[in-house]
Amino acid sequence: MESDTKYYVFKPLNKEFTFDVDTSNVPCGLNGALYFVEMDADGGLSKYPTNKVGAKYGTGYCDAQCPHDIKWINGEANARGWGGSATDNNVGFGYYGTCCPEMDIWEANKMANAYTPHPCQTGATGAYKCSGTKCGDGKTNERYKGVCDKDGCDYNPYRYGTKLFYGPGLKVDTTKPFTVITQFITDDGTDSGNLKEIKRLYKQNGKVWENPKISMREFPGYETFRDRSITPDMCTKSKTLFENDPHHMTLGGVKAMGDSLKVGGVLAMSIWADGEANCLWLDSAYPLDQPVTKPGILRGPCATDTGKPDDMIANYPNASVKYSNIKFGPIGSTY
Repeated sequence: MESDTKYYVFKPLNKEFTFDVDTSNVPCGLNGALYFVEMDADGGLSKYPTNKVGAKYGTGYCDAQCPHDIKWINGEANARGWGGSATDNNVGFGYYGTCCPEMDIWEANKMANAYTPHPCQTGATGAYKCSGTKCGDGKTNERYKGVCDKDGCDYNPYRYGTKLFYGPGLKVDTTKPFTVITQFITDDGTDSGNLKEIKRLYKQNGKVWENPKISMREFPGYETFRDRSITPDMCTKSKTLFENDPHHMTLGGVKAMGDSLKVGGVLAMSIWADGEANCLWLDSAYPLDQPVTKPGILRGPCATDTGKPDDMIANYPNASVKYSNIKFGPIGSTY
């Protein structure tokens, strides 16, 4: 919060965002997430006459998944067609979703992690109330027809072939706290330039490591696919290699994510279980109908039967993630 009635809006272009994290108590199947979403600073109070409470009471949430389980969207109850979830007693599904660009700075447990830009084209800033095809719902087979890039362009070291970098006892040892640095580099080195690269560094025990290079040399034609950062070229190459839908590029890719970050993002932090895909997209093999030998299917070392929300809540009720020492400033100044 910036004040009791406004969210703080970060504008990270040509800046870096740094925090310490402890993922040692986040098992396979859970996601400790820290991310920016393009919410209205006042929670929609000034836009929607029926919103009488605003950011003070937490209104205005949105993200690139256009979630249907948000119970209050743009000043109205999401009551139309509301139904409970078959996999999670804590959530449900309403007729409307709430969409906006999302920069996932950190999605992780102690076994795997990813950072991912998710641009959108909603035609507006702040939360966009979607319905029908514009929500891009998977259950209607319209995931790649919606206004938001739900897959994003992720960088997960394990998925890109570096399996001994992040985890318990590895280079970034997740049994202990460590520092995560994310740099948003523009094409002209100014705050108003276009985003060209999202760079990741890690720091632990006084040592700093750059993101490991993509290691895809075992796949013919990708011997030079050695990027360390998320860039437009990296996103194009990875979508081609993994045979994924190019919706990310269709919606403007890295540049469009940068355009959203010029507007600014509100910081959200969470830990959650995934009722849709059991977090297999983060830490296991996904999708399950594809061979694990196919590029991009293995995202982490966790078993494919982990992550069911009821199991996670029953077996790991005290799971937790710690974020601390959050810093924001010019590139090179926060670590």
